[in-house]
Amino acid sequence: QVQLVESGGGLVQAGGSLKLSCAASERTVSSYAMGWFRQAPGKERAFVAAISRSGGNTYCADSVKGRCTISRGNAQNTVYLQMNSLKPEDTAVYYCARVQSSRYYAGTYYTTVAEQYDLWGQGTQVTVSS
Repeated sequence: QVQLVESGGGLVQAGGSLKLSCAASERTVSSYAMGWFRQAPGKERAFVAAISRSGGNTYCADSVKGRCTISRGNAQNTVYLQMNSLKPEDTAVYYCARVQSSRYYAGTYYTTVAEQYDLWGQGTQVTVSS
């Protein structure tokens, strides 16, 4: 069974940076559009960033735009989320996810809609202290 595993979370001071990784147990990351979401305590899950299957199209939510970079690893089976200038409001559990059926879509496709993602990781905690 394919699994997504996030890593790289932790405790960081405001203004710091973190690079989150998402790896798959099989070669699924390279064949699908992928995304990152986050959920803070008491809040709904929110979209953070997305990347197309080709890797040539990316998008970051307005809340993190200018501080966010989503990318694919050289081995193509890993997706990264680089977050800079972190703020306390970035504190959340961060999840990576796979866009359902996107291996059949154009390589430029990505989506911000959580309902279009069918495979989710367990999440990694990011805590930003003020």
